[in-house]
Amino acid sequence: MALSVEALGEANAPLWVRLFETCGSSCFCRYWHFEGTKNEWLARGVEEPLRNRDEQLALLRSGEPAARGLLARDGDEAVGWMKLAPRDALPKLLHLGPYRPLALGPSEGVYCIGCLLVAPNRRGHGVAETLIRNADRFVLAWGGRAVEAFPRNAGRRLHDEEAWMGTTALFTACGFTEVAGETPYPVMRRTLATGAFPQV
Repeated sequence: MALSVEALGEANAPLWVRLFETCGSSCFCRYWHFEGTKNEWLARGVEEPLRNRDEQLALLRSGEPAARGLLARDGDEAVGWMKLAPRDALPKLLHLGPYRPLALGPSEGVYCIGCLLVAPNRRGHGVAETLIRNADRFVLAWGGRAVEAFPRNAGRRLHDEEAWMGTTALFTACGFTEVAGETPYPVMRRTLATGAFPQV
């Protein structure tokens, strides 16, 4: 399987929308930006899924870094998506207990992998790994110096729906090391720029 990886933009946004629809994912990658309660989020996914889609597309059109991410394509079909946004654009993430210490450290140039979504018929075929391994060149082009991930470490094989933040085994294989967090919710990082990265 030969995949191409490209940044999300207005030209390929229809492929991105189709991928989320194919996966039955009504979030349209808005979870880390939603400020309401958990129940409000769940209700919105059922009652107003197009609002999530439209918010992300509006953010994309405005050129906001918070809308950034990578698409894995097989010809004219998008088979995978990875949110790849500056840490400062994901404040909700830093409000979660295991990740709060990150708010005390430097964030300039740090990009976060906010989620991974792979088409159901392509799961288990290296799509997520391809996206992760291509992150470096985009982050460097955007002026970044490190990539962080927040996988689930459940001590067992995760169901597909549980692995939307990736797994520790996957990120370890891609050269990430654990730098913070807690055992079930580690923070893993790959530093791209030269020089020491201040520790949290």
